[in-house]
Formats: sequence, C-alpha cells, structure tokens
Amino acid sequence: MRFRPAIVFGLLLLLFLTPAVVLNRAEADPQAEPQATAQPNQQRSSFDRREITSAMSDYFGVTSEAAGSVVERVFRDLGQPVGYIYGSEASAAIVVGLRYGQGILQMADGSQTKVFWRGPSVGWDAGGNGSKVFTLVYNMQNIEQIYQRFPGVEGTAYLVAGMGVNYQRSDTITLAPVRTGVGLRLGANVGYLAYSKKRRFIPL
Repeated sequence: MRFRPAIVFGLLLLLFLTPAVVLNRAEADPQAEPQATAQPNQQRSSFDRREITSAMSDYFGVTSEAAGSVVERVFRDLGQPVGYIYGSEASAAIVVGLRYGQGILQMADGSQTKVFWRGPSVGWDAGGNGSKVFTLVYNMQNIEQIYQRFPGVEGTAYLVAGMGVNYQRSDTITLAPVRTGVGLRLGANVGYLAYSKKRRFIPL
C-alpha cells in the first residue's frame, strides 16, 4: 500500500492536534468514571471480577456480558488486579507509529493518581485512531512504580467482544490494556509505553 506525503502529514497533524479533544474525554464526562472504587477507610489488596466487570462496563458503555467476557479471559491469565487505569488515547502509524494517552490510576487500597503515557511502535501498521482505555494492573506494590517503561509481551494480543487486549510487562509488574474506539488500524505492532507524571510529547 502506497501513502502520499499529504496523507502522512495529515495523520501526524491529527495525532498532535487531537489530545486536547480525545484524551480529555474522561475528565469532561464525569458520568464515564468507573464506579468500582475502594472505600477510603477499607484496606484492600485487589479488585474482584464483579467489581472490574462493573467498572469496565460503565466506562466503555458496553453490556456486562461483553465486559465480562474480556474480564474472564484476563482473570484466567493473570488473576485479580491490584488496580486499574481508565483514560483515553490517540495514535497514528505509517509503519512507525506513535501513541499518547492520559488517565487515572485507581488502586484497590483507595489511592489514585493521574498518569500520562506515550510510546512508539514498529511493524506492519498503518492508520490512526482515538480510543478509550481500561488497563488492569498486576503485582504493583506502590503507586510510584507505574512511572516506567512497559514493553509489549509478544503473542498476547487478542480480540474479545470487539475489544482489543494485550499485555505489557516490566520485571514482575504486568499491565493489561483493554481498548475500544473508532478509526483505522491495520496489522500488528510491537513497542512499549512509558508512563509519567506529566505529559511528554517525545515518545522515547
């Protein structure tokens, strides 16, 4: 497939102009916030399947059955998460791709923080999209550990109930981003996502 320079420029321009619109949907729409938050005075170590299914269903606006099929697959692989991130992202690619996002990290013990992420991807990949993201977090002892790079785990990408899932891992910490959205995204890609306290536009 051949791409004209104008199309390439248009996709990259769209990527850098849309974060203020696409990435702030979670903040602009308080109704979209998941409801499965821990009680402030209750010490907890993880979320159960019912809580995650309810939170994912509320945030994505999908049925409990659809969310439940995704949660069942991830729980079968990884068990109960210690937290989750809900947010939005924008991405575009012409072989080499870029992805930028922001969201809220909610831990089972009630603590939460705002996080930003960005990263490159390389592969047979073309197009652009904007999507909501609900990421399950595993084996993280404290909230500061999210601020690092998480490479994608090869061979873990799959599609369940119209939602894409893949695993990312750094040492013992595993992230399971679940994405749904609109746009064109062809092929498979490999890369990493780097999480930070502030928005950064340099993807490396």
